[in-house]
Amino acid sequence: GLRYTADEKIYAFAAVEGSSVVFYLDHVDLHSDDFYLCYTIIVQGAKNIISACRESKVRRLIYNSSVDVVFDGSRDIINGDESLPYPCKFGHILSDLKAQAEALILFANNTDGLLTCALRPCNVFGPGDTNLVPFFVSLARSGLTKFIIGSGENMSDFTYVENVSHAHVCAEEALDFRMASVAGKAFFISNLDPVRFWDFLSFISEGLGYQRPLIKLPAWMVWQIILFIKWAHRKWGFLKGNPCVLHYVQLASRSRTFNCSAAQKHVGYSPGVSLEEGVSLTIRSFLHMSNDMSFSRYCNCDEPSKVEKLLGSGKVADILLWRDEKKSFTCFLALVLLFNWFFLSGRTFADSVARLLLLLSITLFGYGVLPKNLFGFTVKRLSMSYFEIPEVIVKDSVTAIVHLWNRGFRCIRSLAQGQDWKIFFKVAASVYFLKLSLQSLAMTIGIALAFAFTAFFVYEQYESEIDGVAKLLYSCVKELMGLLKRNLPPSVASVLCNSKIPHQDKSPAAVRHWK
Repeated sequence: GLRYTADEKIYAFAAVEGSSVVFYLDHVDLHSDDFYLCYTIIVQGAKNIISACRESKVRRLIYNSSVDVVFDGSRDIINGDESLPYPCKFGHILSDLKAQAEALILFANNTDGLLTCALRPCNVFGPGDTNLVPFFVSLARSGLTKFIIGSGENMSDFTYVENVSHAHVCAEEALDFRMASVAGKAFFISNLDPVRFWDFLSFISEGLGYQRPLIKLPAWMVWQIILFIKWAHRKWGFLKGNPCVLHYVQLASRSRTFNCSAAQKHVGYSPGVSLEEGVSLTIRSFLHMSNDMSFSRYCNCDEPSKVEKLLGSGKVADILLWRDEKKSFTCFLALVLLFNWFFLSGRTFADSVARLLLLLSITLFGYGVLPKNLFGFTVKRLSMSYFEIPEVIVKDSVTAIVHLWNRGFRCIRSLAQGQDWKIFFKVAASVYFLKLSLQSLAMTIGIALAFAFTAFFVYEQYESEIDGVAKLLYSCVKELMGLLKRNLPPSVASVLCNSKIPHQDKSPAAVRHWK
């Protein structure tokens, strides 16, 4: 076989000289943002290989093409056969170039005694894969494979790498013995076992220790985000999109199944390795990229999660993280009833407090007069300790109040001196938001209640995904701020620069004063 990576004809001639058959596989580790390099390797490389084969009197040339040459990225392909034409517009530049190379090689058939054909394998995977599985792993490590693009029902064909090699051998023999039905033609190759694309991705992900896709996202929404990223990159030069991601979205959201009966009939192809066995062999070969620690958070219950540490790893954390569902639901229901009692009943706050105290008094009195045994059930008496507040809690509460008081006093003193603008803006923003909260206190408390019992739990379950999205948003905001600073008028920029000078000069003076 030959993997052509240079454009000099002399290298191609030296590579094929003395051969009777050439298997041409153009380079697969290409970045489609470099058009010149891609064109040189794929299209110009095909031209050079054809010239070298003709000059060296090579009899058979088999090109390893791809099903991407008939896929435009916008429509499903269901049981497609070789009658499918090349699309007018390709969704991926590499597909366009491979289609050109395939057309050149097929057109060169029966020229100077050269017989050619092309094989179109679908989604090749297996040991040594440098595209499909490594790309899946990179997405899994970033947390993006947790999302299903579209309905998740789209079907796809896949081809194990050894079956592709077997197909090339069959094509070479067919060109030698059945050249009329094979020469100058292209054939689809697959494992003849179409599956849901997301099921295949789940097999690989779970086999390597990553979580399978769970969350469904509308395909149109994902595509609009990608189009925005492309537009932002062209407009401002940031938020650069990975072309592989664009192609991945097309593959992941569309059905692509192919009819390989022509290859079976004329080439004599049949897969030697089943899809299940191929997936198993692939997982074994990529164990070095596995991430067995991805489930440690769920398996090791002794190690608290990040949000549990934030909540103090106590009773509050257990309730808000739904460790005991009955207890958490009871607390949530009690808080909802209190919220309804104080804010949705239409009574004043004092009236609600008075009614609640009256209700508690009647309930406690009624509970106290109950007999010790009621219908065969033992009624547990409430001891006085239930109504006592420990001295430690009282001291801690008083200490916390004193600490807050002193902190507030220091803040007010700094404001009175007029030296710390950061504190001023923080206080102003806090007072403003407090004003907004008090204007709609019931709504604020209701939102906070729902947030407390849902947000922490969701964050713990999807911590890596949320952190990844947060990092992405932070980088976007950072780039936007940098772009904004670069585009500020010179007068504003000079004012901002001058405002930093006094602050820098005051620090040494303050240090000298205290010395």
